[in-house]
Amino acid sequence: MTSSWPSHLDVGAVRFARPTARYDDVLVFYRDVLGLPVLAAWRDHSGYDGVVFGLPGAPVQMELLQHGNPPEIPEPNPENQLVLYLRGPGALAAAVERLTGFGHRPVPSVNPYWEQHGAVLFEDPDGWLVVLAPWVFGEERPPGV
Repeated sequence: MTSSWPSHLDVGAVRFARPTARYDDVLVFYRDVLGLPVLAAWRDHSGYDGVVFGLPGAPVQMELLQHGNPPEIPEPNPENQLVLYLRGPGALAAAVERLTGFGHRPVPSVNPYWEQHGAVLFEDPDGWLVVLAPWVFGEERPPGV
């Protein structure tokens, strides 16, 4: 497996987008509960509501979009995940404490990999999963390996 980036893709930032039917709820979850920085947000731009979060900072972004009346989104799937690789057990404990302090509770993972390696999962308001892993992928081995 290669770890170098292809020279023909001179990428300065990456954004992935996904739909939501609960714009206000997901905005509160990711901005206020999880604490992600908002890089941009808009309402009714050509019929779209949207918000862009930095993951972390500006080079990596997650965009959530709501469109239609009523908005439609695909059904949640246990493999729809935002995985945040945190810097160790202390960082994981702080993130879990923050989420549970806002009334969110961990949920079991369908994929046993995450729990075997100490990750904790939470559902966002759309039922999509946020995985909090206590190691940095590519920098260290997951716990229990």
